[in-house]
Amino acid sequence: MAGARPSYQAKQYSEGRPSYPPELFQFIASKTPQHDLAWDAGTGTGQAARSLAEIYKNVVATDMSPKQLEFAPKLPNIRYQETSPTMSCSEVEQKVGAESSVDLVTVAQAMHWFHLPAFYQQVKWVLKKPHGVIAAWCYTTPQVNDSLDKLLEAFYDNPYWYSPRQMVDDNYRSIHFPFEPVHGADNTGPFEFRNEKTMSLDEYFSYLRSWSAYQKAQEKGVELLTEAVVDNFKRAWGEDGNHGPKLVNFPIYLRIGKVSL
Repeated sequence: MAGARPSYQAKQYSEGRPSYPPELFQFIASKTPQHDLAWDAGTGTGQAARSLAEIYKNVVATDMSPKQLEFAPKLPNIRYQETSPTMSCSEVEQKVGAESSVDLVTVAQAMHWFHLPAFYQQVKWVLKKPHGVIAAWCYTTPQVNDSLDKLLEAFYDNPYWYSPRQMVDDNYRSIHFPFEPVHGADNTGPFEFRNEKTMSLDEYFSYLRSWSAYQKAQEKGVELLTEAVVDNFKRAWGEDGNHGPKLVNFPIYLRIGKVSL
């Protein structure tokens, strides 16, 4: 499966979600001897694909949502492909690459949407042997200050999540990941990276509105960001006397491994 992320408000997702730090991609790229072809599976609006395109000669970025792909950055060495919810090996060959042709497969904040047994079979087929690498990461809820983070924890605890969020909540520690450690590593992770972004309060709210849980609640006629909730967030945001933009950290947790011969 190439990804089953719902196509809710793609523009909101594109504007509200953080990008990823250069250190993450430098670490990943250091584990692939060649930088010819990368496959970004479940690319969404292409945040990861854009960074991969600065390192790899060519990037194939796939998603089942055409609305998400509409908002992805258009670069000459990125080829975007809409895929079916369940890809066959022939579709992988047609839209991604031939057997043993890909240096790197990445999955950014999307592994929890996949049917992993089928996806792993495709990954092992398409990656180069023995040096092909798969890197999958998630980021957790943003960290601003103690008061705001506690409010966010309560806001996060709602019944409207689509996907099996337990994978993200435990930082991909429990995810089945049948690959070998890459060179220089004793295990497949998770490895933690800081992911800082300067955000205004309005941008923070845009991020919250990009959640699949928020979108699902909206579809059911429920507004999670009620006036009272918004007021509580505003007070916590400005408790230090600064109501302007703040440095927000979205901790990233990376699982990385390689295929065996």
